[in-house]
Amino acid sequence: MRAAVLQFPGSNGDTDALIALRSLPGVSADLLWHEETSVKGFDLIVLPGGFSYGDYLRCGAIARFSPIMQAVKESAAEGTFILGICNGFQILCEAKLLPGTLIANRNLLFCCQEQIVRVETDDSPFTKNITSQSLLHLPIAHGEGCYVADEATRAQLNLNHQVLLRYADATGKASKEANPNGSLENIAGICNLERNIFGLMPHPERACEELLGSCDGRGIFESILTMLQDQQ
Repeated sequence: MRAAVLQFPGSNGDTDALIALRSLPGVSADLLWHEETSVKGFDLIVLPGGFSYGDYLRCGAIARFSPIMQAVKESAAEGTFILGICNGFQILCEAKLLPGTLIANRNLLFCCQEQIVRVETDDSPFTKNITSQSLLHLPIAHGEGCYVADEATRAQLNLNHQVLLRYADATGKASKEANPNGSLENIAGICNLERNIFGLMPHPERACEELLGSCDGRGIFESILTMLQDQQ
């Protein structure tokens, strides 16, 4: 698998994503600066966490106009796997590659903590290796992580099993108390209808080594790798 990690002014999760990807067998990963105009030849494109362009206007609002995003849109339409983490999720929503948007956390405070999320389905390239209803311990770090979408959009997301992750408690219940940012229906991550684009607020790349407190994020990257191997 050949992966590209995009680098915007203000990105801070790019190196973490690069290290996580390179730790997988048979994976090569490269950084691509936001002024590049091609992503040809990559099997996976990662939009990392951070504060692209300082989150001016809105989180991800300026990054969507970066030269590289046109190439990302074209690659996505061709079926390339796209993974947006935290700020990357925000950018994907701003670019209309995923429905809905991310707004300020319910309490208006920056959230930085380990968070439990429940895997809603294993029917996706990003959760293929993870049993449905499994609980993952992943770190979060965001100020604008509250996912919102109108009722009709949420109904479609649920109908088509596009919600891949929900915030949950230790028993697996997606309760209000387990919701760190006020996201509607405890949504922590969604995919597009074609299932090749995945955006999530938690940071799986920061949970790929026991030394960091959890290896639960590794399953997401391994699922993508397995999917690509199965397609060969």
